[in-house]
Amino acid sequence: MGQLVVVSNRIALPVNGKSSAGGLAVGILDALKKNGGLWFGWNGEIAEISGEEEPVSKTSHDGINYASFSLNQNDYDLYYSQYSNTVIWPAFHYRLDLVDYQRTAWEGYCRVNQLLAARLAPLLSEGDIVWAHDYHLLPFAAELRKAGKNPPVGFFLHIPFPAPEVFNALPDHKTLLEMLCSYDLLGFQTKNDKQAFLSSLDQATGLTKTEEGRYQAFGRTFSVDHYPIGIEPESIRQIAAGPLPPKMVAIREELGDAKNIIACERLDYSKGLPERFLAYEALLEHHPRHRGHIRYTQIAPTSRGEVQAYQKIRHQLETEAGRINGKYGTLSWTPLYYLNQHFDRRLLMKIFRLTDIALITPLRDGMNLVAKEYVAAQDPENPGVLILSRFAGAACELTSALIVNPYDRGEVAAAIDQAITMPLSERIERYQQMMAVLTHQTIDRWRDTFLQDLRSVGRLTGEPQDRG
Repeated sequence: MGQLVVVSNRIALPVNGKSSAGGLAVGILDALKKNGGLWFGWNGEIAEISGEEEPVSKTSHDGINYASFSLNQNDYDLYYSQYSNTVIWPAFHYRLDLVDYQRTAWEGYCRVNQLLAARLAPLLSEGDIVWAHDYHLLPFAAELRKAGKNPPVGFFLHIPFPAPEVFNALPDHKTLLEMLCSYDLLGFQTKNDKQAFLSSLDQATGLTKTEEGRYQAFGRTFSVDHYPIGIEPESIRQIAAGPLPPKMVAIREELGDAKNIIACERLDYSKGLPERFLAYEALLEHHPRHRGHIRYTQIAPTSRGEVQAYQKIRHQLETEAGRINGKYGTLSWTPLYYLNQHFDRRLLMKIFRLTDIALITPLRDGMNLVAKEYVAAQDPENPGVLILSRFAGAACELTSALIVNPYDRGEVAAAIDQAITMPLSERIERYQQMMAVLTHQTIDRWRDTFLQDLRSVGRLTGEPQDRG
C-alpha cells in the first residue's frame, strides 16, 4: 500500500519541531499520521531563483514527510496574487465585477501548476494516492498526467462553485473544466456546488453518467460528490470551557446584562461586512430599546492586503464603524467595536462561549467553519444564538440557526432582535439540534469518507455511488 500525498497551495511546515497547523489543516495532518504520507506544496517564501532551479526541501515531523519549494516573485504575482485571487476567488464568490483577467496571469497560473506537478512527480511511488486542495490547483491533475504520472488523484474545493451563468463568464472556463475532469474524484462542500459544476460541464460538452454513478466528459471518467467539512466539536468544547484569562473576566463584568454580538472572519468582500454594519445600524434605528444594552464586536484581520479590493473594503468598514458610533454612541456606550487584528484561535473559542449572538452573514461562502465553531463552543445550559446567511454552505446543515438573507438589512435586524429576546428553552432546543449535526458530520468523517471514496476509485471497482 502506497502513501497519501496531500498537495496544497501552501503547506503548514513544522516550526521549531512543532506543527504550525490549525483549523482545517489539523484534519489533513491526522490523515497523514494515520496513513503515513507526504504533504507537498509551496513553502510560502519568495526566492530570487525559479522553482525549477531550487531543490525541493524535505523534512519530517511526527511521522509526516514535508516537501516544499519557493516561488519567484513573478510566479507568485501571476499565479497567486493575480489569477487565483483576482479571477477565481471573486468569480467563484459571484463577484464578476471584481474579476481582473489578464492573459499573462492565466499563463502564470498554469505554469505554476505545471511546476508543482513536475516537482512532485519524482517523489511519487507505486500505490500512492494524491489529494489536492482548493482553487489554486484546478489544473494540477491535468499537469500531473502530462508529467506521466497516473495515480488516483482527488480534488476538494473549499470555496463555492458558481452557477454556470457565472462560471462561463471566465475566458478559460472550458479549459478549466477539461482540466478538472483529469481528477478521479471531485469533492464539493454542498449539493448545490456539485450541481453547479455538473451543469457547467453539461453546457460545455457532452456529459454522461455511467451505471456505477460516475461521470464521463472530455474523454475522462470521474466521480463527483459533496463532502461537507466538519469540525472537532469535543475539542472546541473543552477549549471554550476552560479557565478565562483575567482580561476576559473583566470584560464580561463590564458588559453586565448587555447582550454581546460577535462576528469573526478575515477581511474579505465575500463576507458581507458592509452589509452587516448597515443591518446593525437598522437594528439601532428601528429597535431603539436595544440602544445602550447591546454591543457588536467585529473581528476582521487583514488578508491579501496587496489586492486593491481588500484595501477598499477596509477603508469602507473603518468609515462605517466611525459613522455608526458617532451617530448612536454615548459617553458611556460604544455600539460597535471594529478590530482589524488577529486573535489566537483558542482565545476565540472562549470569546464565543461568552457571546450571546454570533452574526455570520457572508454574501457567499463555501462552508464557514466559524459558524460551526461558535455552536460547539456554547454552554449547553445557556447557549447563544447563531444568525447565519442562507448563502453560507453551513446553512444547509445548521438549519436551526436563524437563517437570513444578508442583502436584506431589515431581515437581519429583525433576526438580531429575535435573538436578543429568544427564550432560554428555544435557545437550548436550537443548540441541541445543531450539535447533533456537528457531532455526526465531524472533520474526521469528512476526511475519512473522501479518502475511502478516492481509494475505491483507485481500485476501479466498487466506485462510490452518487449520494444525490
